[in-house]
Amino acid sequence: MSAPNNVTSAPDGPEPELITRARAGDREAFATLYYEHYRLVYSFLLVRTRNRHLAEDLTQEVFTRALRRIEGYVWQGTAFAAWLITIAKNLHLDELGRGRTRLETPVAEFLDPQSCGRGPESLTLRELEAVEAHETVRTVLHTLSAEQRHCVQLRYLDELTPQETARAMGRSVGAVKALTHRALQKLRWTAGAVAV
Repeated sequence: MSAPNNVTSAPDGPEPELITRARAGDREAFATLYYEHYRLVYSFLLVRTRNRHLAEDLTQEVFTRALRRIEGYVWQGTAFAAWLITIAKNLHLDELGRGRTRLETPVAEFLDPQSCGRGPESLTLRELEAVEAHETVRTVLHTLSAEQRHCVQLRYLDELTPQETARAMGRSVGAVKALTHRALQKLRWTAGAVAV
C-alpha cells in the first residue's frame, strides 16, 4: 500500500541545518551526524549479522558510503537515520550474497538460567527477535519530533496515564491525546517504510 500523496509530496518541515551543512561539505557536521547515529546503525547490523566485528566493519562502511553520497541526499521530511538504515540494509544484503556472514551465535550470552528445559536455539531466536523489535522501535521513534517522542515515551514506555503525562509535560490532557494520536499515526507510516 502506498503512502498518501500528502505524506510523500511535502516534507514535514525544513531540512535540519546539520544535514544541510554536511551536504555542503562541512566535516564537523557530518561527524556530529556520525556520533548521533552510530549506535543505531551498529545495533541494526549486529542483530542481523550476529557478529560484533562484522557489524563494526559494516557500520564503518555505511558511514563511508553516506559520506561519499551525502551531496546527493534529498531531504524528504523523514529522519536521516532512515537513509542510513537503508544503506545498512543494502550492505547487509550484499554481505549475505557474498556468503561471508557467519551464522554462529554465542549461545552462552543468551541463556536464561530460569528457563530449564528449553533449547538454546529457541532462547536465542526469542532474544534476537526482541532485540530486532526494540531496534525497529528506536529507528521509527527518531522520526518523531522531540515533543512527540517524549509524549510516546511517557505514555507507552513509562506507562503513565494521559493525566500523568499531561502533568509531566505541562500540557492539557486533550493536548496530550492529540499529540499521542499524531505521533502514533506517524509511527505507523514510518514503521512500514523502515520494516525489513
